[in-house]
Amino acid sequence: MDLKEINKIYDFSNRTFVITGGTGVLGGEIACALVGLKANVAIMDRNPQLEEKVLKRIETYPGKAVVIFGDVLDKSLIQRSAENIIREFGQIDGLINAAGGNHPEATTSSNHSFFDLPIEALRKTMDLNLLGTIIPSQVFGKYMAERGEGVILNISSMNAVRPLTRIPAYSASKAAVSNFTRWLAVHMAQEYSANIRVNAVAPGFFITKQNRFLLTDEKSGELTSRGKSIIAHTPLGRFGIGEDLLGAILWLLSPAAKFVTGIVVPVDGGFSAYSGV
Repeated sequence: MDLKEINKIYDFSNRTFVITGGTGVLGGEIACALVGLKANVAIMDRNPQLEEKVLKRIETYPGKAVVIFGDVLDKSLIQRSAENIIREFGQIDGLINAAGGNHPEATTSSNHSFFDLPIEALRKTMDLNLLGTIIPSQVFGKYMAERGEGVILNISSMNAVRPLTRIPAYSASKAAVSNFTRWLAVHMAQEYSANIRVNAVAPGFFITKQNRFLLTDEKSGELTSRGKSIIAHTPLGRFGIGEDLLGAILWLLSPAAKFVTGIVVPVDGGFSAYSGV
């Protein structure tokens, strides 16, 4: 590979990516990076409002972004969104399944026993993370299968590898996402095209809207006991920020990873490598 080809690897001109859960912290960071690399990006979310700072960044970049309302658990709605994206950009080259999360009622505590966790809360968490990855992959993956080309990137979690206390449904569903990633990678390559790749990243501990006040005190901003424990078990000694994911994500979406499929890449500051002693 010569220098010109290397320089082209991260030029995403005329390529269209869909990001589910795209108005969240991590989704927004991914969207900014792709638009900055000249991609077309369809940001799909139940909350169709981008943060002002993200919107301002995107507006100055050379690519193009649109925000589309979508619910990852509503297949017919996702299908209509896909049709709108095709009309807007002509094709779909990649899917980033960034939608996911935990339900507060699916979390154990001193007042909330595992034995009493509501089934509905457990189901919502499992559905959001697992079916919320599978359903968009069905819809957008079909377009890729018809073209014989594309890339799907899922967001797993360190919880899939080393489940945390208190969040059983979230941990189990993210483990399922990792398993599904490997299954779909084989299926798409063998049944449709070797030019369709499926991978995942497994973030460690990043501050998000959902977990901010589990890891830091709402009033003082100091670390909670849980936050301190996480930092103590993270060799790099800090929480991740959105941009820390970009190297792995852009690599997996790019031609640089054209012989990579079916893997789950940890981006965790060394958390998964540390035994605690």
